[in-house]
Amino acid sequence: MDTSLITMPVTFKVGDIMSEDEFFRFCQMNDTLSFERDKNGNIIFMSPTGSFTGKFNLRIANIIFNWLDRNAVAGELFDSSTGFTLPNSAVRSPDLSWVSKAKWDTLSEDEKEKFAPVCPDFIIEVRSKSDDLRYLQDKMQEYINNGCQLAWLIDRFSQQVLIYSQGNEVQTIKSLDVQLSGDPVFPGFVLDLSAIEKS
Repeated sequence: MDTSLITMPVTFKVGDIMSEDEFFRFCQMNDTLSFERDKNGNIIFMSPTGSFTGKFNLRIANIIFNWLDRNAVAGELFDSSTGFTLPNSAVRSPDLSWVSKAKWDTLSEDEKEKFAPVCPDFIIEVRSKSDDLRYLQDKMQEYINNGCQLAWLIDRFSQQVLIYSQGNEVQTIKSLDVQLSGDPVFPGFVLDLSAIEKS
C-alpha cells in the first residue's frame, strides 16, 4: 500500500464548547459533510469513502440484514451515516452497527431522532485506502471500552482482520480468506469475507 496516501482525519480542536444538541444541529446544518466528535469535544471531519469500499460495505450490510431478518433477531441495523453518542460523550459513526432491541427500546423517541446515547453491541469498520490504521484501532478499542460486545476492523489493504470483543485480547487474522463468526452477538452467523472481497 502506498503510505503517502494515508491521511489522518482533520480535527478541529474546539474543546467542549458545544452541547450534544448544539453539535447535532451543527451536523444538520452541514448535512453534506460527515463529522464525528471525540470524547474531548473536538470535531473530526471525515472524508467520503472510496467507491469500492462503499460497495464492499453495502454487500456486508446486505448479508447481515438478510441473516438477521431470516432468523428474526431482535434489534436494529444501521449504516455509516448514523451517529451514536457513546457513554464517554464521543459521537461516532461506524461503517455498520447493530443495537439490540433491549437497548434500543430504552431510548425515547427524541433520543432516537438525534445521535442516540447508546453504544452499539456490534460494529464493523472497513479501512479505506486513506485511513490511518492506528487511528482506526484506537476507535475500535473505544467502542469496546464503551460497551460494544463484538467489533471487526476489516483492513483490505494490509489483508487482515482485527477482532475486538469484551474480555479478550485483540485477535489478528492475517488474511481476508476467512469466515468470521458472529458469536456471541449473533450465534450461528458466519460472514464469508473471501467471497465478498473477490466479488
